[in-house]
Amino acid sequence: MEQSFIAYIKNSIQQNWDLDALTDYKGATLQYKDVARKIEKLHILFEESGIRKGDKIALCGRNSSHWGVAFLAVLTYGAVAVPILHEFKADNVHNIVNHSEARLLFVGDQVWENLNEHAMPHLEGIILLPDFTLPVSRSEKLTYAREHLNAMFGQKYPKNFRKEHVSYHEDQPDELAVINYTSGTTSYSKGVMLPYRSLWSNTAFAFEVLPLKRGDNIVCMLPMAHMYGLAFEFLYEFAVGCHIYYLTRMPSPKIIFQAFAEVRPSIIIAVPLIIEKIIKKNVLPKLETPTMKLLLKVPFVNDKIKATVKEQVTQAFGGRFSEIIIGGAAFNQEVEQLLKMLDFPYTVGYGMTECGPIICYEDWTRFKPGSCGKAAPRMEVRILSPDPENVPGEIICRGMNVMLGYYKNPEATAEAIDKDGWLHTGDLGTMDAYGNVTIKGRSKNMLLGPSGQNIYPEEIEDKLNNMPYVAECLVVQQNDKLVGLVYPDFDDAYAHGLTLQDIERVMEENRVALNQELPAYSQLAKMKIYPEAFEKTPKKSIKRFLYQEAKG
Repeated sequence: MEQSFIAYIKNSIQQNWDLDALTDYKGATLQYKDVARKIEKLHILFEESGIRKGDKIALCGRNSSHWGVAFLAVLTYGAVAVPILHEFKADNVHNIVNHSEARLLFVGDQVWENLNEHAMPHLEGIILLPDFTLPVSRSEKLTYAREHLNAMFGQKYPKNFRKEHVSYHEDQPDELAVINYTSGTTSYSKGVMLPYRSLWSNTAFAFEVLPLKRGDNIVCMLPMAHMYGLAFEFLYEFAVGCHIYYLTRMPSPKIIFQAFAEVRPSIIIAVPLIIEKIIKKNVLPKLETPTMKLLLKVPFVNDKIKATVKEQVTQAFGGRFSEIIIGGAAFNQEVEQLLKMLDFPYTVGYGMTECGPIICYEDWTRFKPGSCGKAAPRMEVRILSPDPENVPGEIICRGMNVMLGYYKNPEATAEAIDKDGWLHTGDLGTMDAYGNVTIKGRSKNMLLGPSGQNIYPEEIEDKLNNMPYVAECLVVQQNDKLVGLVYPDFDDAYAHGLTLQDIERVMEENRVALNQELPAYSQLAKMKIYPEAFEKTPKKSIKRFLYQEAKG
């Protein structure tokens, strides 16, 4: 089996030439042949402006058809793509563009408003994603090529561009394809160097485990500048011949809900937050009534009600999908228990940017609730623990998906990948006799109890998140005491006539109730209310390091 990632892209374009490929939701649609034509024009632009194979080209903008086109154009030319999350602050973007030595930057119009080209002195040109115009050019060759692009394209293909003209770079397994900078939570993030074998292996994995076929619909709502969204909501679907819809605006639960109903995707790939919000808003309220709670206890009625509820949840996600795949963060236990009770087709995977991204996965029919699956194909996973089934240890992995290292950072690379090729993930977990891995938290988040007990704040937060009027929370340690920081669901509380004093009283009641479920060493000494939502990383996990010193 040929290990070429670019062959996947080329074959799909040629085989699905007349099918719909990329649609900006509520906007225009590109067919596979349109994508091929736009890629070809960008190749002419790169070539005429002196871009060589191996040069870096950065992309920063919201998901859109043109983002997808630009990304594919960079790889199929033989250049290295540097996708940057559009949520990053301007100085982060400038820093990544400079650190990666990018020669060109494709940028979304909203991002471009906040950037300063003088802070990126080595760029030769900036190209706007919506229309591929050139607001900044520092190269006469680039300016000339952009102004004469259509004429050059016409000269090269006088009898129009056909599928037999598609000719792309031939990738090698260990050749650098993408530099993906990890979330901006620490002062400056590290550039993960992903080779073509990682892109190929992640795509091959998706072909092996996911049931999509050409012509299927998919909603792409995770940022493509993040490896999880890029690999499993774009690259695999494109290789299959799917029709991908981009939610170009901020994907609020309302917009997502609407898009699911219209597009009716064949599979749903999401972070827990999206699934939890849709279920909490549209399903849980109906189950919380006293009558419903009673009926769920009666066996015969129970099955009928379960079937009805399952149907409601299924419709909430468009009604046509074969399964929902959740990754990127820990899943709320209450929501997971509900899905399990309904025999709902969901599964939770585990990965990280450094593996582009997949490490563990299991099909929903065999998936063990609470776990994140088993080692993915072409990957080995181990737990560094004397008793991996019972005592959590660091999760390490190696295999085809693992990165080459961190760009221009040999020290960080040596810390992450040992001499035998094992990547040390920094996550803690256990592994049962069947190979199912269960995450027990980040080793760097772990707190030590008064007698040296291991406290995983995520586990306490999981319980606290399910308590009345809690929207978000963090558990931090102050002077050897645990404190719950809570951002309440003010809208819900005020709608029920609560005052701020009432909210404080409810949080104290929550603390007392929560402590009854926890061992003495991990009980909360007090609660502190936050007036606004916590700051988040692009993966929508809370930036913990900002709140460690929370006074109060």
